[in-house]
Amino acid sequence: MANRKALQALTADFSQERRATVEARKAELRAEMSLAELRAARHFTQETLGETLSVGQPAIAKIEKRTDMYVGNLRRFINAMGGELEITAHFADGDVVITNFSNIGEELGDTAHAAPIVRPVVRD
Repeated sequence: MANRKALQALTADFSQERRATVEARKAELRAEMSLAELRAARHFTQETLGETLSVGQPAIAKIEKRTDMYVGNLRRFINAMGGELEITAHFADGDVVITNFSNIGEELGDTAHAAPIVRPVVRD
């Protein structure tokens, strides 16, 4: 363990260009995460997130491993960590943010058949 060095010591002689490259890569990695990585990055354990959602730790582990799920469940998961879920469809001529999957259904008492509301987003 004598060979261990602090990250700051290893990066102390990086050029400004290399630092910019590292920062850009860090931003890319932060932009795309699995639910488990996101939970860990937000400093939640499966147990504490389960308590917030009133489910057990095994349920959180199961959610994190799923490849598909209801939008409402994903929204609850994200909200429990203090975030807000936004779903964006990307097209060649622009993006569309799809919102209110659950809000309309809640008003009608039927979240399974709620129609999404879409609003165009103009790309810069």
